[in-house]
Amino acid sequence: MEIIRGLENLTKAYHNAIITLGNFDGVHAGHRRILERVKAASQSAGGTSIVITFDPHPVKVVNPQKGLKILTPFDIKAELIGKTGMDVLLCIDFNKEFSSIAPDYFIEEILVKRLQAAHIIVGHNYRFGKGKKGSTEVLRRRAAKFGFKFNVVRNVTSCGNVVSSSSIRHLLTRGDVVEARKLLGRPYFIQSQVITGTGRGKTLLQTPTANLSLPDELVPKAGVYVVRAAVDGVLYDAVANIGNNPTFGGIHTAYEVHLFDYDKYLVGNTIRVYFLKRLRDEKTFPSAEDLKTQIQKDISTAKKILAETPV
Repeated sequence: MEIIRGLENLTKAYHNAIITLGNFDGVHAGHRRILERVKAASQSAGGTSIVITFDPHPVKVVNPQKGLKILTPFDIKAELIGKTGMDVLLCIDFNKEFSSIAPDYFIEEILVKRLQAAHIIVGHNYRFGKGKKGSTEVLRRRAAKFGFKFNVVRNVTSCGNVVSSSSIRHLLTRGDVVEARKLLGRPYFIQSQVITGTGRGKTLLQTPTANLSLPDELVPKAGVYVVRAAVDGVLYDAVANIGNNPTFGGIHTAYEVHLFDYDKYLVGNTIRVYFLKRLRDEKTFPSAEDLKTQIQKDISTAKKILAETPV
């Protein structure tokens, strides 16, 4: 997949461009249905499948006080979109200036003149342009004016609810990684760098952990999780803890993972952690020995769950 970052680096038009637009945060099941339609249309027309997305997420620019935590940073989003077989990913730098562009200008100058759109496909509630005044109806009318085809893809639902990035964020803030996985169509994962920790895991609790830097994206609710962790392309069964280590009077959020059957030095490495199930809340134990006992119980439970969970 060709990746273009910034409109200034868009130096050519593409043959028979079949285009979709959106934030695609999480690249969830609903997003993938749209991408599948784009791919099918491009193959049928002998054209080029193009995804247009934005970075940073528009909410971070137009409503920063909301404190939005994204599901997928751009590099991960690009990786997931690439796996769907798209030909081109155009990432537009979203800033105050771009947010003030009128929908009609965006359609005519960028989609029609610069990309020579032959067919545009978007999700059911797609909005764009200044004040979100651009809509599927606006695109439908402009399709008739400029001569490109236009289609809307119906929402994907799960248990009667529309699959959306916001609904996935809500599930993760509750720690419900099982339901989030259903909406994503994959386990939720975070990729982060291993940093130096306190050393308590190995010396005091006899359970060495990889301490991870807190990423910019959304971290699930504090607690203990059954996970799998990828190191250098190899997947390991593991447990993860997110919280402030209250037994030791911690006040800052820590994010650490214990990999089963792994004893190599990890500081400086990048690990991808896949969240499979939440075991329990983090809590304060009377002593380090009590915590140590509970950790061994957590590991035993996790191993049983992982034995029944396909890789």
